[in-house]
Amino acid sequence: MENEVSGNSGLRKVFNVVGLAVCVLLSLIIIVNVTMIVKSYLYPDKVPDFMGYKPFIVLSGSMEPTILTGDIVLTKVTEAEDIAQNDIITFRVERDTAVTHRVTEVVNEDGQISFLTKGDANVGSDASVVTPDMLEGKYLGRVGGLGRLAIFLQTPMGLLIFVVTPLLLFIIYDMVMRNRRGRKNSREAELEAELAALKAAQ
Repeated sequence: MENEVSGNSGLRKVFNVVGLAVCVLLSLIIIVNVTMIVKSYLYPDKVPDFMGYKPFIVLSGSMEPTILTGDIVLTKVTEAEDIAQNDIITFRVERDTAVTHRVTEVVNEDGQISFLTKGDANVGSDASVVTPDMLEGKYLGRVGGLGRLAIFLQTPMGLLIFVVTPLLLFIIYDMVMRNRRGRKNSREAELEAELAALKAAQ
């Protein structure tokens, strides 16, 4: 009996830790998403960032083998003056299109900085010069293949599998635990009432 109680207690602790971790993770995701949504409305011509960091999904192989198609790259908002030759930068070429390429040359004409860029896998340099107003950030690193998952998460099936289902499971778990606590409290109250009745009878 003691082993059974101990096992249930240990399992309950595991579920509590997992539940807390899920809550914290969901809260962080919500905070990040809300921040980026608000910034996207305030600054429609810029990719929204969170504390200066911006994620981008790589859709082409122009930077292979350094960066692969389907990766997520993380960039940091950086001043144009702090960009050097051979840095990898992300810049906007159209309203809804961003490119991540390597800086092959930093041009400084009369104090006006611009960049010549090229994809590592491309034969020639990019046709357009990158100006500071086009700059989105400096490349910090990548997460391999996570971009494909991010794209899938934007589909109805992805939302169902990775967002709705875990949330429902957590709600069900919380309801079960509340029900168990309620039954336990009820049993304890009954025992206390019986003890009180026995004492009164004596």
